[in-house]
Amino acid sequence: MDQALREKFEGVAVATLTTVMLKRGLRTTWLKGTMPYCFAEKRVAGPAFTMRFVPAREDLATPEAWKSPNSTRAAIEAMPEGCVCVIDARGCDTAGVMGDILVARMRKRGVLALVTDGVMRDSAGVKAARLPIWCNGTAAPAAVHQMAFVGWQEPIGCGGTAVFPDDIIVSDDDGAVVVPKAIAEEIIEAAIEQEKLEAWIVGEVEKGVALPGLYPANEETLARYRAETGNK
Repeated sequence: MDQALREKFEGVAVATLTTVMLKRGLRTTWLKGTMPYCFAEKRVAGPAFTMRFVPAREDLATPEAWKSPNSTRAAIEAMPEGCVCVIDARGCDTAGVMGDILVARMRKRGVLALVTDGVMRDSAGVKAARLPIWCNGTAAPAAVHQMAFVGWQEPIGCGGTAVFPDDIIVSDDDGAVVVPKAIAEEIIEAAIEQEKLEAWIVGEVEKGVALPGLYPANEETLARYRAETGNK
């Protein structure tokens, strides 16, 4: 991901991005269940590296699966520096998709953050690894109690939202949002302009201006905004 583009996304709120995409007809962009867990005070943005779990089947979901070439361990070794690991855990909250050793290895490989609609295990050790994580809480059992890992870098559904490899993931206090890679440039420019406008609107609210016609801004308000700020 281009560093200039990453910095732009790091400067725009998840809530703003959901609204900008809604205006373009994209309603399902927020990943349900991906809330701040640890080291999530700073907004992060990066290309998605996807991982997928399916419901457990007894011949697949066993501790032996950890040794398989098609395992979470192998997936971690394929992760590029600066990616955001996005895990489709089917919203399962009774088994942790990642524990302390795996998270520590991800951190060592330069993974930017982990986002999942599932939960973590080994909570103290996971937090000690200092990897920014957005998830749905904590559970002690390992993933194989409830799930089988089946692959990486393929389309997934995380928190009820489709995520494709290399889509842009942005996470902050409001959770995580996915921005389709093909329209990332268009969306970020619109989001930057939206935040400039909303910052000006907040100032107008502080002055005592009533909301009708101000938010959302009508043509008269937009003309005044442009005249006062020189923005689009």
